[in-house]
Amino acid sequence: MLHWSINQLELKLKYTWKISRNASDFKINSIITCNDSVNEGKGEAAPNIRYNETPELLLLSFNDFLNAGANTIKNADDLSIILKTINAPNALRFGIEQAYINYLCKTKNETIYQFLKIEKTFITPTCYTLPIMQPAEIITFFNENNLNRFAYLKIKISVDGALDEIKSLASIYNKPILIDANEAWKDPDALINFTDNLKGLNIAFIEQPMHSSMVDEYKYVKPRIALPLMADESFCAQVDFNEIKLQFDAVNMKLMKAGGFLNGLRLIHEAKRNGLKTMVGCMVETTLGMSGAFAFSSMCNYVDLDGFMIIENEPFGYLSEENGVVKENI
Repeated sequence: MLHWSINQLELKLKYTWKISRNASDFKINSIITCNDSVNEGKGEAAPNIRYNETPELLLLSFNDFLNAGANTIKNADDLSIILKTINAPNALRFGIEQAYINYLCKTKNETIYQFLKIEKTFITPTCYTLPIMQPAEIITFFNENNLNRFAYLKIKISVDGALDEIKSLASIYNKPILIDANEAWKDPDALINFTDNLKGLNIAFIEQPMHSSMVDEYKYVKPRIALPLMADESFCAQVDFNEIKLQFDAVNMKLMKAGGFLNGLRLIHEAKRNGLKTMVGCMVETTLGMSGAFAFSSMCNYVDLDGFMIIENEPFGYLSEENGVVKENI
């Protein structure tokens, strides 16, 4: 019989994590454990309020999971049925599935790569993300954190001050810059005008500039701007690829949004079949959760696995970064 438990972990951040819709100095993630008398697996759930996920909701949903027969699960299909029945939040779905698959791998003496039948990732370059800040602060932040070691950087922006922020970063960094707006724009023509002002800068793409509900606006914008568009908030567990490829050129797959390894793997394969470039991304997570995303790195065009780097005292040490490259320590 399986035994399940959940514990919440408060993660203090090294600096205020500010994006267009909110700011925070700490995160509360959940660590899920699955074990029998011999083997144990762990997983992480990083809730995101953008998807109506809170630490409190995860606890309530985990209790539903226990009451639905979690201790009787015998295989991945059983697990999937229960998670679907209780309509678990995607972050919790991933945390539970990660714990169970890690447990299964222990029982079978195999790796996650063998379980998923994917190529093993040894090391991978990652980008690093700058939170929203005043343009005058960017150079100091860049130098203090030695950000030139990364092969590309992502910068969070809102509508106000965005151009000055990007130009400040570009003045000291000549490698590709990824722009992440987190749905800040409401006017598609204003967005087009903004991107026109980025000509001559080394911009790789702009990520989710408008709200995911603005489907027609994305279809209007896509052929009218020179920069590729990447979906983030528009790309979650269930995706209509016929619609997505009319709005975006690339997608950011995060396991916390996908709801698990198996669905995340499906999403990446489907994205490629539909001619979309792919990024594997993350929430603010420890290296426990992020070790799952790391496994997908070799499959994707871009890698954004910096979430563990902004945690003050990362507790697991499953991954580490040196000179802009992430490697496994397990």
